[in-house]
Amino acid sequence: MTIPGVVFQPDVYRGMQRGINQLVDAIGPTLGPRPRIVAIERIAQRGKSPELLDSGGLIARRIVELPGRTTDVGAMFLRHVLWQVHQTVGDGTATTAVLFQKIFNEGVRYVTAGGNAMVLRRHLETGLQVILDELDRMAISLSGAEKLAQMAESVCYDAPMAATLGEIFDLIGEHGRLEIRDGRSREVEREFVDGSYWESGALDKKAISQNVDLTVRMVMPFIFISDLPLDAPQKILDDLTTAKKAGAPNALLIGSTISDDVAGMLHQINAGSKGFQVIAAKTPGKTPTEQAAALADIALLTGGQPYLKDAGNALGTVKAEDFGQARRIWVDKNHLGIVRGQGNPAQVRDHINKLRRAVDRATDARARKALQLRVGRLLGGTAVLWVGAPTESEITMRKALAQRTADTLRGAIRQGMVPGGGAALLACRPAVAKTLAQSHTTDERQARQILLSALEAPLRTIVRNAGFEDSVVIGRLNHNHRGFGFDVNSGVVANMAQAGIWDSTATVKTAVHSAVTGAALALTTDAFVLHRKRAQAGEP
Repeated sequence: MTIPGVVFQPDVYRGMQRGINQLVDAIGPTLGPRPRIVAIERIAQRGKSPELLDSGGLIARRIVELPGRTTDVGAMFLRHVLWQVHQTVGDGTATTAVLFQKIFNEGVRYVTAGGNAMVLRRHLETGLQVILDELDRMAISLSGAEKLAQMAESVCYDAPMAATLGEIFDLIGEHGRLEIRDGRSREVEREFVDGSYWESGALDKKAISQNVDLTVRMVMPFIFISDLPLDAPQKILDDLTTAKKAGAPNALLIGSTISDDVAGMLHQINAGSKGFQVIAAKTPGKTPTEQAAALADIALLTGGQPYLKDAGNALGTVKAEDFGQARRIWVDKNHLGIVRGQGNPAQVRDHINKLRRAVDRATDARARKALQLRVGRLLGGTAVLWVGAPTESEITMRKALAQRTADTLRGAIRQGMVPGGGAALLACRPAVAKTLAQSHTTDERQARQILLSALEAPLRTIVRNAGFEDSVVIGRLNHNHRGFGFDVNSGVVANMAQAGIWDSTATVKTAVHSAVTGAALALTTDAFVLHRKRAQAGEP
């Protein structure tokens, strides 16, 4: 057991290598179309079958501590890098892991032999830009259900799922909304929902209980958009009268809560009116920030004016022009749906474009997903992927795979695709070799040599995982043209494009960037400060 205090070289490198190598040895087998499965013991549910995973990101997340303090630091450093990749692009964690391991181990060997870690880091990062530029040059755009399905299958290796996701993304595009749910059978099915919907639901469950499907539907309603509590019967009656005088055939009230008096009044209105009906729905969003964003989006979509508690707005003061409108709405126990809002189309388009730019700029994965969801809702229409399997654990595993594939497809639609199976990285070697020939110092030459060796690592790992000899395959590929790789399913050298084997450009670039910058940073770590009480890693 390491004594609390400060640890210096060479113990820092030794500990980091042990942790990094152990983590990569657990993740590397998942790379490629013939991956091995990693079984994770369920700590909180002993006695249940282990969790079976083939996702590098999830495997890294499940490993929260390794024996040995310095070993654990190395593992947790890489774990954080891999989880960031997982959250950013969904796929590519196994590629990142093997690249990181190769760069770090080769770098340690050079630095311990007398090399300068800081200079080596600088040359690794300049070499990285050469690789990224080369990947951009070989990228081609992705469109059409067939190409999308090929791209999807290169990620999930599940033909039915890939074909369905190809159809879905051909319709919804990069920013469209996709929900992945537990299947209703053992197969993969898809469904398209018209309009936009939010996690909300009826404030008064009795209002929907009279319908067989527990859903209230309205045509051309006026919509009161607010985060106010619906607790003043007379004031709400005044606002409904305003809407009715303006020609509203129905009304939707959105608010934070509803009082018993207001709920009773709405029951009386619905029971006593032959045409005019009213339904109250909960303000969407769990936090004030989410609620403000949802109300702003609904207001733009429907052309209404949001009434906000923080702005001092009040019930009983609503003007006819403040109501939003839509062709149809529906409300059930947990959702509020709006179909064809009557807002200004130009303003809606401008708002969507602003949100898209915000998605591209976002660096926080959760913020990016929240913005992506807002764009998807405003575009209208949601695709639902129903994922089935024989057992509950298989459904969970297959849903995670579907989400990872969907995230990869979004990146591929945005940045294009490159030859898969490690072929794109192998095709970057001539550009790096050219800079090697132009290098002037030992540190620069060594950095280029490390990158040349690392660019082979993903393909070598894929080949070994499939049971082939990697050195033999690399030797054969060295005599073939750019874009050729090894199709492990057929066991032959092939043109990856013609074989329909692709990788997302965004995924490959993110993997390379994270591996090079992460490993270079780790190489310049000279000391650990260890505390007396070790904190177990939680969220990466």
